[in-house]
Amino acid sequence: MSTIFFGSISTLADTSELQRRAFNDAFEAFNLDWEWSREDYRSMLGSNGGADRIEQFAASRGDDVDANAVHAKKSEIFQELLSSSSISPRPGVVDVVEEAKRGGHGLGFVTTTSQGNIDALLAALKPHISAEMFDLIVNRDSVSQPKPNAEVYEYALKTLGADAGDAIAIEDNVGGVNAATSAGINTIAFPNENTAGGDFSAADETVDSLDATKILGLTAPESRS
Repeated sequence: MSTIFFGSISTLADTSELQRRAFNDAFEAFNLDWEWSREDYRSMLGSNGGADRIEQFAASRGDDVDANAVHAKKSEIFQELLSSSSISPRPGVVDVVEEAKRGGHGLGFVTTTSQGNIDALLAALKPHISAEMFDLIVNRDSVSQPKPNAEVYEYALKTLGADAGDAIAIEDNVGGVNAATSAGINTIAFPNENTAGGDFSAADETVDSLDATKILGLTAPESRS
């Protein structure tokens, strides 16, 4: 069975600026005199993990903060923003999902974010995208190591009984691309508005919209011969 994996929240809807806003609002809630500009935020997106970014930023300034608490507040704010904002699927996403289901392909949502963030995103994207459309949804509690470690994709392949050679991963950030390619999965880079300047040379292709026919064609055995 061939399988399509969407690798992060912003492969479905570009929430990158909402995420940055949520970080800044969380900093304000903790009385931190921090504000991440778009340039600041873009420079941090080569790695995965919001709590790690907060911890590293605090260390660079010599500030002592509870990074996990600040990140938990950021997630709370982000989920509230998703519920009150008008967001829509990125170009081609709905076509890929619908064609994958129609053709009997496996479909996974393979993230290392929280289940709360996933639930809030999918609620905001209804009726276009819903949890029921996915054969597997992976969150940060499913594995011991976040991306860019390959564990999340290895877990997804094992759980679905899928073969890496019959899978395509769609990722919006460099860490996600590295996780998928390390698991032996052909990967399409689909950068969001804040990761577009990253080094996606490890991906098989970089696109700004998804072509369902092309992506599903990549899973056919003859396309890889």
